[in-house]
Amino acid sequence: MSVRVRFAPSPTGYLHVGGLRTALYNYLFAKHHGGKCILRIEDTDRTRFVEGAVENLIRSLRWAGIEFDESPEVGGEYGPYTQSERFDMYRQYGMELLHKGHAYYAFDTPEELDAMRERQQKAGIAPRYDRTTMRNQYTLGEAETARLMADNAPHVIRLKVPLAGEIKFSDLVRGEIVVPARDVDDQILLKSDGFPTYHLANVVDDHFMQITHVIRGEEWLPSTPKHALMYDAFGWERPAFAHLPLLLNPDKSKLSKRQGDVAVEDYRDKGYFKEALVNFVALLGWNPTSDREIFSMAEMIETFRLEKVNKAGAVFDIQKLDWMNNEYLRLKPSAELADALIDEACEKGLTDNKAYLEQVITLVRERVHKVNELLPFATYMFQQPTEFDEEYKAKFWTDEAKQHIPKIIEKFRHAESFDHTTLNGIVKEYAKESGVKMGVFANVLRLMTTGKQVGAGVFETLETLGKEHVLARCEYFLGRFA
Repeated sequence: MSVRVRFAPSPTGYLHVGGLRTALYNYLFAKHHGGKCILRIEDTDRTRFVEGAVENLIRSLRWAGIEFDESPEVGGEYGPYTQSERFDMYRQYGMELLHKGHAYYAFDTPEELDAMRERQQKAGIAPRYDRTTMRNQYTLGEAETARLMADNAPHVIRLKVPLAGEIKFSDLVRGEIVVPARDVDDQILLKSDGFPTYHLANVVDDHFMQITHVIRGEEWLPSTPKHALMYDAFGWERPAFAHLPLLLNPDKSKLSKRQGDVAVEDYRDKGYFKEALVNFVALLGWNPTSDREIFSMAEMIETFRLEKVNKAGAVFDIQKLDWMNNEYLRLKPSAELADALIDEACEKGLTDNKAYLEQVITLVRERVHKVNELLPFATYMFQQPTEFDEEYKAKFWTDEAKQHIPKIIEKFRHAESFDHTTLNGIVKEYAKESGVKMGVFANVLRLMTTGKQVGAGVFETLETLGKEHVLARCEYFLGRFA
């Protein structure tokens, strides 16, 4: 059977970067093996449904370059598989487990369940459903169960987990896993309103969609013994399981919105390239080689192996993402970036000259991490600075500088060429003649023309600004501070 995987998010809001990684690993695995990657929306819990969440999920995934292979036709339109449209099937298979003796009716009230948990906590026992003491068909008997059903008494259907023994399953990331049956709860399969829980719907869908590999986050690992039991009870072949490591904050806590952005759309809106975010997320727990970190989607598809996914949690290091985004920024043609920014540059009154904008981008691109930082960082390349870094000025605008800088500016005025090599040569030669360190002059020239301490190479900056603007800026500065 060819490889078939699925990404199955709940429509509860935005696409978490952890969800993006799960979707990406499923996609890479499927494409590597020439298989299919399917999108399924798991919306059985209608209380958590967020309007517009499905559309946002799909939009974010498409932005990241992940396209899915199957879309069922519903009402004349194509979209993802959606569990809320398949409730009748889940009820059918929940009842099949009941009739086979692998599930049972339970009539406990919320108050009775709360009292059970309180008793267990006081006894130091991990809370789980106690089939032997609660109100279910095994403690009530068949006659009382039949009477309650005839009276339409509120009830749920629970999975019948063995009271002893072990549940075993293999994980492609973690190896063989063995769980004592006594540690597994009798999971609710059909709720009192007849709606299925995630667990029943998940197993039924994975079977009938012929999913061969279930690749999902580590948080679903405790659910897998229940799923394994259901596959066996139905007489269905289990898929292969692979549980991905958690994403962590730098302090090793679980990645959450309390410590920073976790939504894919946040990173998109902040100006990160989709290629950089996808590349970065892919390497959170997996790396095909130790000698490089920049990979195209095609290269990741070619090299992806589940066996190389780590068990340990992966730290989401925003500085690493910034570095990676800058690597992609440097690879982008300046003309392409200028096309993307020219309208904004015009709106802000910076420039309508796309050729000059392209020159500025080439000059400063290595100094920023994201596209949307280019114009704010390089504002001085479009406007005469009127404010100057006071700390920088106090350090370098000395009496010595005041003596020599006007002479260097005069040499600039008569220079036949204004390229950075010529300008560098003029200053270097003057520094040698005057006995003053060249760095002093370079720092003062940066201060006079940009007002800042940091930027691109000073002589490259002067060349890009051009002779007329450089001389005008120097004269403005001297007029204020000489």
